[in-house]
Amino acid sequence: MEARSNELRVGATDREINALLGRPPTNGAIPATKHYNQTEDFFLSLAHSFTVPSVPIHHDVANPKPSERYLAALRRVMAELVPMVPDVFSGLTYFFDPTDVLHPSFFKVYRVEEEQYLYLLKIDLSFRAQDAEVIERGTNDVTAAYHTKHLYLESLFIPLQGVRTEGERIVSFAVRQTISQTWIGETGRGYFVQGIWMDLDLTKFFSKLFVPAGKRLYPFYPFVCKFKTICESVVEHESEMRKGRLPYLHGALKFLLPRLAEIQEALRGTSFSEGLESFRKLKAEVPQGLTAIWADYAIQTYLNEKDMKEFRLDHGLQ
Repeated sequence: MEARSNELRVGATDREINALLGRPPTNGAIPATKHYNQTEDFFLSLAHSFTVPSVPIHHDVANPKPSERYLAALRRVMAELVPMVPDVFSGLTYFFDPTDVLHPSFFKVYRVEEEQYLYLLKIDLSFRAQDAEVIERGTNDVTAAYHTKHLYLESLFIPLQGVRTEGERIVSFAVRQTISQTWIGETGRGYFVQGIWMDLDLTKFFSKLFVPAGKRLYPFYPFVCKFKTICESVVEHESEMRKGRLPYLHGALKFLLPRLAEIQEALRGTSFSEGLESFRKLKAEVPQGLTAIWADYAIQTYLNEKDMKEFRLDHGLQ
């Protein structure tokens, strides 16, 4: 999905993949468990392996249509994944992002009161040596083919300003950008100059405001700074539970928008800390109805079979 200013553009879709997404769930699917790897990437651990065929790496970003080879490979992936985790894709529509071919995208538009929100799900087809078994090695032109039990993905609720259509087809989403600027300066000299952004500190500030005091959920952040706005990170993918999380973003936005200038100013010269005076003041003002739900999540740290640190995220363990 290409981002220009506040616009998220939608590429071509595929009837065959959308037909797979629209099939009623079959009985017998074993629930996946939720995890983060040591670099904080979220994944679902599945009961069985699925296969990711080789896909072309290069694509002209000006061409919104994928190649037939790419589509054939993705159809094979989805034919395996949808029966295994039908709730993840329930009610969604696929589209191709020519700027990000290894992250197939799926969406649904929701409305709360007068506001529209985009639910955006991206699955990651990148080969990860620590998670996968190679079937066929990749080249400079195509990715490796592999088996894996780990489905890496990102799913967000994003506030919208509007939806642009051509006929019956959605062609782009206008993000409701609520954060003026996240770039705050540079560090280093010469070739070693690096930009400094406050996105991560804003993510920590937003999430810690609404997570009950003393509750540790790292690396899960319920609210994240992305697309120059406040998004909600969705880890409950079943259709009704997913929909049930949206009012919390809606409520959080109502609380945060009048206070955003104060929050950004507090972080302009320092990193986030729960000891910040502005954070402590705002924390005391957050309505309890926006915080209680996050008490029901828990993080467990463990070493996987390769002695690498991972995190398991559970829900319903209050």
